[in-house]
Amino acid sequence: LAKLLKDIERGRIDAVIVYKVDRLSRSLLDFATLMGIFEKHNVSFVSVTQQFNSATPMGRLTLNILFSFAQFEREIISERIRDKIAAAKRKGKHTGGTPILGYDIKDSKLIVNPREAKIVRDIFRRFLVLRSPLNLAKELNGRGITSKTWTTRKGKRRAGVPWNKTTIYNLLTNRKYVGEITHYKQVHKGEHEAIIDVKTWERTQAV
Repeated sequence: LAKLLKDIERGRIDAVIVYKVDRLSRSLLDFATLMGIFEKHNVSFVSVTQQFNSATPMGRLTLNILFSFAQFEREIISERIRDKIAAAKRKGKHTGGTPILGYDIKDSKLIVNPREAKIVRDIFRRFLVLRSPLNLAKELNGRGITSKTWTTRKGKRRAGVPWNKTTIYNLLTNRKYVGEITHYKQVHKGEHEAIIDVKTWERTQAV
């Protein structure tokens, strides 16, 4: 898009042709800005599947109507997705995202990985002794322990990385380890097995 706009400013473009309106942009504000640039440089805009051309008044009217509906459709789809995720989390279901140390994902569910779960319990235990995320990160890195190593759905391996203060903090405050699922500020009982007991969790959060 940046290259296209530069070519438009240099007078190299007569028309921008897309398959559908929303291939150019899905934001009404951004789209209006782009159309302003097109008009300034006498560039017409054509959608080959929607039968209009911005070079005519009727074409511009049709364009605005089509784009308004495209944005409306996008917002409705986003709203439905948010509602679906919220409903799934209320039931305690895992709704995707990067796997965390201690769990594997099977059939869209969190399954305890025994070897990693032992490491997670050790991290909580050592934190209560050291009481410092930074010192704990240094200790884990010194022992050669990394974050989660996992494989994507496409079969690409993602290697674990060394710890730092932030990643230690994120692990220690992740309520999945106590068998819960969060959605914004709401907490729901998860359908997965807890790795950390409630007493250890509460002591950790207090520190």
